Amino acid sequence: MTRLGLDGSGTTDPGANDPSNDRDDRVLAGTRALSAFIAPFLLVAFALLYGFPSDTARLWAWPIQSHMTSMLLASAYLGGCYFFVRVLLVERRWAAVRAGLVSVALFATLLGVATVLHWDKFAHDKVAFWLWAGLYFTAPFLVIAAWVLNQRYAGRPSADQPRLGRGPRRFVADVAALSVLTGAAMFVAPAQAITLWPWPLTPLTCRVVGATFCLGAAGLGVLADDRWESVRLMRQVQLVMFALILVAVARARHEFFIDRPLTWVMGVGFLGLFALSVGSAVRDWGRRNDLVAPPPQAG
Repeated sequence: MTRLGLDGSGTTDPGANDPSNDRDDRVLAGTRALSAFIAPFLLVAFALLYGFPSDTARLWAWPIQSHMTSMLLASAYLGGCYFFVRVLLVERRWAAVRAGLVSVALFATLLGVATVLHWDKFAHDKVAFWLWAGLYFTAPFLVIAAWVLNQRYAGRPSADQPRLGRGPRRFVADVAALSVLTGAAMFVAPAQAITLWPWPLTPLTCRVVGATFCLGAAGLGVLADDRWESVRLMRQVQLVMFALILVAVARARHEFFIDRPLTWVMGVGFLGLFALSVGSAVRDWGRRNDLVAPPPQAG
């Protein structure tokens, strides 16, 4: 780029062609538009599955026999809705949302594959099915495209940004890896997973639950970005999902196989993770209040 000096001579701006100048870490308008498109579908799906888990044969794309499965999927939907509303209205930095979009793309891809594998299980004469199929046959491509385009504007971390310590970073990554491995095993080998799972599943619902567990892939982002900002929104989404899941467990408690070890292992694990997330959120809220508190008045 050439600038004109006071004498009319041309001078070259040495930073004008530097691609890093555009890396301001902003969330693009296209990413926000995609969020505005997806969020209403997720909100409606949550209302149907969480509010009416016994009516899926009439309201959903296929009959889901287990109320726990319906409400688990609904919990993921409301967590996703919360995420996309934040992307649309609140979040301004790409670092806060990019890991979440990766996990959404994985989730949507797996559900699209599950739809093809179990095509005969769906109610093809219902509008709900065609909305389901339309969403999961297109969402992976739309989300991946949004991620690739927005990643071009990813900003470089600054030295003064809060970072995760080695211990918390390792813990987040380990929990995320365990979640993804669990989901992958359920998706690849549903027949075996069904015999171990805490509540009744079919091959289709086993793969759907497995896809939900793969949402934990967002936590693997700490391996590449140890900034606190990269997990802040993910913790909020996790709190929404876990709170709904714990209520769902109480509502569907009659469905659980209490003689299966995994029932108790998962129960303790979910309670522990929820407690840690709540404690972390309360601690950070207290720190923010301390930062914004007015100085004491002189006596």
